[in-house]
Amino acid sequence: MTLDEYKLLRKIDSPRDLKRLSAEELRTYCDELRRYIIEECSVNPGHLASSLGAVELAAALHYVFDTPGDKIVWDVGHQTYAHKIITGRREAFRTKRQLGGISGFPRMAESEYDAFGGGHASVSISAAFGMAKAAELRGEKHRVVAVIGDGSMTGGLAFEGLNNAGASKRTNLLVILNDNNMAIDQATGALKNYLLKISTSVHYNRFKQRLWGVLSHTPRLLRLCQKAGNAVKQGLLNKSNLFESLNFRYFGPVDGHNLKELVRTLRALRDIEGPKLLHVMTVKGKGFLPAEHDQPTWHAPGCFNPDTGERIASAGSASRYQDVFGETLVELAESDRRVVGVTPAMPTGCSMNMLMHAMPSRCFDVGIAEGHAVTFSAGLAAAGMVPFCNIYSTFMQRAYDNVIHDVAIQDLPVVMCLDRGGIVGEDGVTHHGVFDMAAFGAVPGLAIAAPMDELELRNMMYTGLQWGHPFMIRYPRGSGAGRMWRGARFEALPVGR
Repeated sequence: MTLDEYKLLRKIDSPRDLKRLSAEELRTYCDELRRYIIEECSVNPGHLASSLGAVELAAALHYVFDTPGDKIVWDVGHQTYAHKIITGRREAFRTKRQLGGISGFPRMAESEYDAFGGGHASVSISAAFGMAKAAELRGEKHRVVAVIGDGSMTGGLAFEGLNNAGASKRTNLLVILNDNNMAIDQATGALKNYLLKISTSVHYNRFKQRLWGVLSHTPRLLRLCQKAGNAVKQGLLNKSNLFESLNFRYFGPVDGHNLKELVRTLRALRDIEGPKLLHVMTVKGKGFLPAEHDQPTWHAPGCFNPDTGERIASAGSASRYQDVFGETLVELAESDRRVVGVTPAMPTGCSMNMLMHAMPSRCFDVGIAEGHAVTFSAGLAAAGMVPFCNIYSTFMQRAYDNVIHDVAIQDLPVVMCLDRGGIVGEDGVTHHGVFDMAAFGAVPGLAIAAPMDELELRNMMYTGLQWGHPFMIRYPRGSGAGRMWRGARFEALPVGR
């Protein structure tokens, strides 16, 4: 479709324009917006499925709140394509993730509507609370919203933010939990099961209907509901709500693709003071069947045919370094029962899904929790296992203390594999793996290796297994040199050379 064929999309250049639409027009606009994202991502790849799932949420937020005065902090930023297009970057969206174009993530220097930069997970609540507290201190009335996915909510920083913000009863902060039961891969951990339980709870849904019935009446009843809300919710839910226990008023769950319900709910919450959390249920890949049916693949699918959903393979026959890692790890695990795999929510991204499929009991996805991944690996090593802990180079920065104190000082045989070492291209500044050599080169007792080709990566992994001390391998994104490696005999390399 040409832009002229988008009847509403071509007319909206700012949230001010969006607010002029009727409820029916807003629905049509979201349909056009979703189609535009699909078409543009088919030829200029990016993070597709996450943004498709947040189209209605982004539109409703800008429809209800007065941005950029009101602040919206998006966690990570995988889901912000609709937000970028709504906020005056419709044409620039064609240049996303390209040299001279716009970032694929929120970036403060790019737009006044990007209230805080994105790229790493679990930061939104802490940052938004800081903004809300600053507004309170200055006597300003603008609202602050943090949008965080259920995958990012597994990160420790998210809970630190909740814990601190919940103790500030007067600070006006709204946290929106965008729950699609996914990180990049399937969501994992106890929080996933907890959110599934409350999203399907008869008590919660009954409470939601009663609550919005009250909120639709007079302001006097609204204030009465606010005062009685905690007591009512605690009684209905037998004091089982995690967020209520952290002093956040919990609302929801609501259908994140029902625009009418979303807009009505956000308007009701807009003027309620104090910390509050709205639980929104969405579908990753919504509106594009291939993405709905295979959400991990369509998180960032590359080029594809928008009509058929056929993915267009990139040229080149050399193996990707991540696949060399994945296949070699399975081989090592088959030959040595001490070998286990650990990843912080990146099994597909680093190809540890191969071990997860072959030996599920020996592969651990710990959620978006890099520090925990390293210390968990240290615990495994202290008990006689040899963990291969795979973390993207840029994310390993978050586990620096854990590498030093929990692995290196104790001289534990953890093999840390840093995928995406070096420049990573389109993902941009937040994802470049440029600090690992400088940061970890100073850590005593840690051997650091970097392969020149696929066969050397394979042998470095074997060497790390045999070494018996902390061992780190960093390798780049993308394909290797094309050297034959499958089936090659393992060779231990001289450490320190």
